[in-house]
Amino acid sequence: MTGKPASNRVYLVYVKDEEAGMSGQEKRKTRDAEATKKRIMQAAKKEFAKHGLAGARVDEIAERAKANKRMIYHYFGSKEDLFQAVLEEAYLDIRTAEQKLDLEALPPDEALERLVRFTWNYYLKNPEFITLVNSENLHRARHLKKSERIKIASRKFVGMMDGLLDRGVKEGVFRPGIDATQLNITIAAIGYYYLTNRFTAAIVFERDMMAKDALEERLAFNIDTVMRLVKV
Repeated sequence: MTGKPASNRVYLVYVKDEEAGMSGQEKRKTRDAEATKKRIMQAAKKEFAKHGLAGARVDEIAERAKANKRMIYHYFGSKEDLFQAVLEEAYLDIRTAEQKLDLEALPPDEALERLVRFTWNYYLKNPEFITLVNSENLHRARHLKKSERIKIASRKFVGMMDGLLDRGVKEGVFRPGIDATQLNITIAAIGYYYLTNRFTAAIVFERDMMAKDALEERLAFNIDTVMRLVKV
């Protein structure tokens, strides 16, 4: 028989628990608290995305999260603080996902195309992100200003873009002098504007902007646009 005897395994788990300074009951309470906070965050994200900060109702968040208002205020302090937590999580989610694209392992042009595709598909799969950003812009980014985590994650992303562009220049693929921040704004804007204006655009241009063929056509146009901007 391989491995540690069951009695040893139990002992090691016991010691580990003791080292953590928490009883089984305390750990269960911690897990319950984390689960409750997660439900509140998920419910708040939907409520803020739908109604904005001003229109969102804490009662609705509590009901959707199967929690009570007292717990929301206990964990997050206020509706404003809860909105900031949701917004921060939304930004950190996309920044984290971008870092996982492994762009450094690809040739520069392929890496940039992967990023453009990712950004477009992320917006499609996470429509709440766009509406949360819209809401925060109405408030002149007063919540983002307080978040050091967002600033750090954003600097890391811009640094990654700088590295990608430098690599492309050295390999003779990209032209020199492209600002990483400006390029990121363009990549975001050409997808963001299309999706935030899809309803009015459907009337103005007399087409279904969200049809499968239309979305595929738009992605191809986005990629072509960015590549024309950066390539030699």
